[in-house]
Amino acid sequence: MIIKDNCSLLGHNTFGIDVKASHFVDYDSVDELQTFVRQHHDAGDASPLLHIGGGSNLLFLSDFCGTILHSRMQEIHVTADEGDYVYVRVTAGITWDDWVQYAVDSHWYGLENLSLIPGEVGASAVQNIGAYGSEAKDFILFVDTVDLQTGEIRHFTAEECRYGYRDSAFKHELRGRYAVTHVHFRLSHSFRPRLDYGGIRRALEERGINETDLTAEQLRQTIIEIRRAKLPEPKELGNAGSFFTNPVVSRETFERLSNKHSDMPYYEVDKERVKIPAGWLIEQCGWKGKAQGRAGVYERQALVLVNLGGATGKEIAALCERIQADVKAQFGIEIAPEVNFIG
Repeated sequence: MIIKDNCSLLGHNTFGIDVKASHFVDYDSVDELQTFVRQHHDAGDASPLLHIGGGSNLLFLSDFCGTILHSRMQEIHVTADEGDYVYVRVTAGITWDDWVQYAVDSHWYGLENLSLIPGEVGASAVQNIGAYGSEAKDFILFVDTVDLQTGEIRHFTAEECRYGYRDSAFKHELRGRYAVTHVHFRLSHSFRPRLDYGGIRRALEERGINETDLTAEQLRQTIIEIRRAKLPEPKELGNAGSFFTNPVVSRETFERLSNKHSDMPYYEVDKERVKIPAGWLIEQCGWKGKAQGRAGVYERQALVLVNLGGATGKEIAALCERIQADVKAQFGIEIAPEVNFIG
């Protein structure tokens, strides 16, 4: 275990917000995490504990007057291999895309469309990350955690996590209570590609790849190329990927809007609901490529807010609020941030 005091968080959030934490703890085992949590509370320390991954979904509004916890555990363990399925326990501290690459190399299939999503494995179970027609919940069976109030271990089934679109119980009633230590996945030995979302088929055609002969590695690399064409590299331009979730509206609201905007893209959710891309709504409000001070909207993808250099978390948040207000005024739709505001 490594404990740092007055620790800069500049390298621990992809927005590149220059704030500090009172303490930063890197732990190497579940036992170390449990011991620290129990000692923290036995000492009567009332300062908050915050468990983070790669900081790819955080917006720090100020210094964090508490302790940041982070896992350094790097283990992938097959717990069962039965029929068409393999069951794998993965530690929360592994970089998500490294895990996807490991799975593809091992001929364990399902995660290909989630390639290059930033962050670590633990965050996938909190955020229910998703892209190109796939979501983490499609493959998660269990989540192992440590209670940050008692230090006790608790296991959650996927049902208990109450997964929804970019959502889980860990973002609501369980928010801040548990640190994810391991995520249990069920992957397939059979490659069944999902190609009906986000122009994947068109991208494959442009690369001269025949669907019949498609491999998981080819699909993964295609997804990576699509993402890199749309999203900025955080080391070059601070960002957290998609800043807003795509709003899901009633059929009545969708029909009203589509009558006014015949070119509006959409995705069917069910008979009663339709999903509208937040990026399209933001672009229609004129924000794509525009800036407000040191915070801006990425020129290639209006869903992405960026740190143009030296922006504070509050400046990013102010831009978020301005965009939300404009979308509400023009379309009558409320768009919500996917990013977690801290402070």
